[in-house]
Amino acid sequence: MIRVLVVDDQELVRAGLRGILRQRYGFDIVGECPDGSGVVAAVRDLVPDIVLMDVRMPRVDGVAATAALRADATSPPVLVLTTFDDDEILAAALRAGASGFLLKGVPAEDLHRAVRAVAEGGAWLDPAVTGRVLTTYRAAPPPLATDPRLDVLTAREREVLARIGQGRTNAEIAAEFVLGAGTVKTHVNHLFAKLHLRDRAAAVVLAFDSGLVSPRGGAPPS
Repeated sequence: MIRVLVVDDQELVRAGLRGILRQRYGFDIVGECPDGSGVVAAVRDLVPDIVLMDVRMPRVDGVAATAALRADATSPPVLVLTTFDDDEILAAALRAGASGFLLKGVPAEDLHRAVRAVAEGGAWLDPAVTGRVLTTYRAAPPPLATDPRLDVLTAREREVLARIGQGRTNAEIAAEFVLGAGTVKTHVNHLFAKLHLRDRAAAVVLAFDSGLVSPRGGAPPS
């Protein structure tokens, strides 16, 4: 059973999430926090498998709480809940270490799949928001130099990472380079291992922060 900690300043939202996740899908809601100030202590005491985190909260917001959690490598993954006006905060939450984001008000089945995917070590980038977050990254000033960590990648792995940064799926990458789906998956697994990336959300962050994807959204020549 997946253990969930819910963090949101609105009691009605917490009650709704609790009802959907516990009653409909059988998740174990181990605790709730009304803002980010008590999240680190709650995680230590309750040992959840995932933290479902709001971003706009009083006292300590979701970005600061996510960064505080991710400072400990043993902490559970964070799935951020958001609304359409949170583009810059979402980008900051991903940089802070969130494993994905989800729109409030999505169908219950999407919430179920997102929580399960992130709790099991994956990522969830809501397609309705991904493009807006990437636009926020593209509007930022480019880094001064390419991250030296990318030196461990092969030319093809760099190309694959750049496409991940542009929001492409494995299937789209395979079609562009005329590769099999299994080959692309192998490249993704290798570059994740070499760069010590948690998930696809972390790969998007690195692709932009390292300069592999330019602020205008393009990838540098191979």
